[in-house]
This record gives sequence, structure tokens and C-alpha cells, in this order.
Amino acid sequence: MYRGKKTVVVMPAYNAARTLKQTYDEVRDQQVVDHIILVDDRSRDDTVAIARQLEGVEVRVHEVNRGYGGNQKTCYKLALEAGADIVIMIHPDYQYTPKLIPAMVSIIANGLHPCVLGSRILGGYALQGGMPLWKYVANRGLTLSENILLGAKLSEYHTGYRAFSREILQALPLEGNSDDFVFDNQMLAQILWAGFTIGEVSCPTKYFAEASSINLRRSIQYGFGCLNTALRFRLAKCGLGGGTLFPATLAGAASQTPGQ
Repeated sequence: MYRGKKTVVVMPAYNAARTLKQTYDEVRDQQVVDHIILVDDRSRDDTVAIARQLEGVEVRVHEVNRGYGGNQKTCYKLALEAGADIVIMIHPDYQYTPKLIPAMVSIIANGLHPCVLGSRILGGYALQGGMPLWKYVANRGLTLSENILLGAKLSEYHTGYRAFSREILQALPLEGNSDDFVFDNQMLAQILWAGFTIGEVSCPTKYFAEASSINLRRSIQYGFGCLNTALRFRLAKCGLGGGTLFPATLAGAASQTPGQ
């Protein structure tokens, strides 16, 4: 524990057999981590077999593939049931270094921000780490558009390395969000809608054959989904209806949360 806060690391896994052990070893080295949960989304490789050999890892397996967003919903539900005060979500593909976990935990535990993102853009690490140029350009364009529509100033919205306080996870209507990749974006927009603040830490990343990635078609679909989310946020701010994604009951939730 750190400052009396229980930290749970969740890893949404899909075909991560080649990188899981390396990610796990580095997570275990971080002394602030109290518990590790891996949720497998019906992998077609040896992810589950390897995960069950790792000491101290709680392994859950979906009976059917639920998608990246659906996987995270299970991760956060299990983390809260385990009594987590702080939840770190990191992909088990070793693209992001777990060595930043103590810094992210410290920011939340000390009441600075209830949400922290590991940014590939801060410090210029994205291209240095091997991010394809087309993905970098798309990331920058999407982020600019989202910052304008969401009224924020984040360096990126598309990282797979995130930390949340228990209060955020309890406040957000996550079950109504997409089960696909756009879940990540919807979640951040909801955090801003509720009035919570988001911090960022500079995160070196690695791009290699074993690292998870989505193809061009799925990337385009994801990009339009992000823009749709941001537009719905702006319309809701203008009083034109937030629907289930941005309900009126969620607006201002941060002000009702202790420590916010």
C-alpha cells in the first residue's frame, strides 16, 4: 500500500503470451502494487496458461470475446470488488513500462489528480519508440480536435496506460459504454464531463512485432468514434442532450466526491 491506499493493477489481455511474463515481472518489481488481475478475452494463444503460472495473479477468462472495452469493464469491476483504492490499467504487451506505476499511484494517493495517463507524446517518445508516422499524425490530429470539443488540454487521449481512483470508477456509467476500442475515449470524456481532473506523466514506449496494434480499418473506425464522442460531449454542454453517455446526473459529480 501507499499512504493507506490499496493499488490493484489490471491487465486486459488478448493474445499476449509472448510479452505477458516480461510485463508481469516489471509490475511485480513495483512495491506499491498490492494485487494483479488479468482478464483474458478468449485469446487464441497461451496467454491463459502462462498467466495461471504467475504468482499472485488473479486470472479471469471471458467465455466469449467481449472486445477491448468489454474486457476493461470486467477489469474495473473485479478491481473494485477486490477493494482497490487506486486502479492501474496497463496492456500486457510491454509497450508501456510498468516502472511509472509508483509515480502514477503517488499522484492519485496525494490528491493531485484522480486520473493519470501515461502519455507517449510528452517528451517526444512516440516516434522515438517506433510509432508509425501515420499513427502519430492521426493521434495529433484527433487530440487537437478533441481538446477543442472537450475543452481540455491533454497531450493525447489514446494511451493504453491509465490510472484511476476508486471514486472515478464508481461514479462513471461504464456499463453503458462501447465494448469496442472507443470505450477508452468515452471514459475520458465522461471523466471530464463529471468535472474530474486528469494528470499526465511522460511515458517511453516501444513498438515491436509482439506489441498489440489495430489495423488501418479499425483505426479509422476508432477515429470516427472518438470524434463522435467529442461532438456528443459538446452538444450535451450546449444543452442538446447527453443521453446515456453524458447524463445530467454525472455532471459535477467530482464536486460531490471527497478530496475533489
